[in-house]
Amino acid sequence: RCECERCMQGMVPYLPELIPHLIQCLCDKKALVRSIACWTLSRYAHWVVSQPPDSYLKPLMTELLKRILDGNKRVQEAACSAFATLEEEACTELVPYLSFILDTLVFAFGKYQHKNLLILYDAIGTLADSVGHHLNQPEYIQKLMPPLIAKWNELKDEDKDLFPLLECLSSVATALQSGFLPYCEPVYQRCVTLVQKTLAQAMMYNQHPDQYEAPDKDFMIVALDLLSGLAEGLGGHVEQLVARSNIMTLLFQCMQDTMPEVRQSSFALLGDLTKACFPHVKPCIAEFMPILGLNLNPEFISVCNNATWAIGEISMQMGAEMQPYVGMVLPHLVEIINRPNTPKTLLENTAITIGRLGYVCPQEVAPQLQNFIRPWCTSLRNIRDNEEKDSAFRGICVMIGVNPAGVVQDFIFFCDAVASWVNPKDDLRDMFYKILHGFKDQVGEENWQQFSEQFPPLLKERLSACYGV
Repeated sequence: RCECERCMQGMVPYLPELIPHLIQCLCDKKALVRSIACWTLSRYAHWVVSQPPDSYLKPLMTELLKRILDGNKRVQEAACSAFATLEEEACTELVPYLSFILDTLVFAFGKYQHKNLLILYDAIGTLADSVGHHLNQPEYIQKLMPPLIAKWNELKDEDKDLFPLLECLSSVATALQSGFLPYCEPVYQRCVTLVQKTLAQAMMYNQHPDQYEAPDKDFMIVALDLLSGLAEGLGGHVEQLVARSNIMTLLFQCMQDTMPEVRQSSFALLGDLTKACFPHVKPCIAEFMPILGLNLNPEFISVCNNATWAIGEISMQMGAEMQPYVGMVLPHLVEIINRPNTPKTLLENTAITIGRLGYVCPQEVAPQLQNFIRPWCTSLRNIRDNEEKDSAFRGICVMIGVNPAGVVQDFIFFCDAVASWVNPKDDLRDMFYKILHGFKDQVGEENWQQFSEQFPPLLKERLSACYGV
């Protein structure tokens, strides 16, 4: 029977006895019992990880890894899925056991038949996502890469089994970073080929639908995602690969594809290439920006999200040269940030991109301040300190300098957003300090007292402790 989350709390007192019993069931002589034990244990992964590792995590992992090599296919499948769930919960707790885990997963490569191989790819990809750069050790790379590359060479370009392998490699490339360099060239080339072949087939099909089959665009989507993984993992090292390929031309076509998922992956790749090797992207900006503007349509959430993010990354690289393009994107962004029921991630990305646009082109964006400052502040107060938040807040500070009147009506929201920072960099803290004190001096001591009476106690406390207002 399926355990619901609510019953979970009621189960907690029994888990210290139940978990060891279930771990014993993993060795039961009946295959069905073994596979159900895998599944049931995966439901309690969260609790297992919250306890000292030697108590439950280590014995559970040891036994689950044995089940991954079980003689029964159903048990292999259940164990592999359960292990992927455990990886997601345990994350870096798995680092001490990496060598042992990789030995098992690589051994399973030789043992698994078709269907379970697909689940194995998922377990490897999830492992890479969970431990990240800890995977970038020569001994781990030596274990993991040869079997993955062997499969990669075995599969034809038309084989759908490439999808899960490409997804898996994308996670591995991002985790290994420079450790993936020796493998990147053939992987990069093949992704470009897959995109090119799919585009060519789509063109033939559109011209002669009676003579040609429609392409399976998933090949292109997964290839674009792996290229993103390479760009993110290799950073500047991807530059030589981009220089020797026609990826920017292909990207221009993919960004205009009729299928939203293709556009979504294209804009993600555009953002990653912008961060990794902007000189190759810059010559295309005049052609790309109008397409990005057209895709700021919240009807397709993920497309809109990735287009918004890419515009923010491009702004940071373009600086003042972004000026000619502000008009084609800003009105859409302001509309999206003011829409009711916009999903949280899209709101955050929109706010960050408006802030970044304002940072590089304050004269163009600041006049709009009062049209977005309130939702801007409320959507960014809840995100953790990071680079993106940093650049967005610098932008808002510069814009307030240009158009202080734009923020007066909603100043309490700005105060609240400033207080959401745990530790801003010194120069950003100074910007906040100047704006808060400037406002206080402008309205006078008495008005400021009245104004700050409306503050919730916690906000009052933080502002007085951090900024002396």
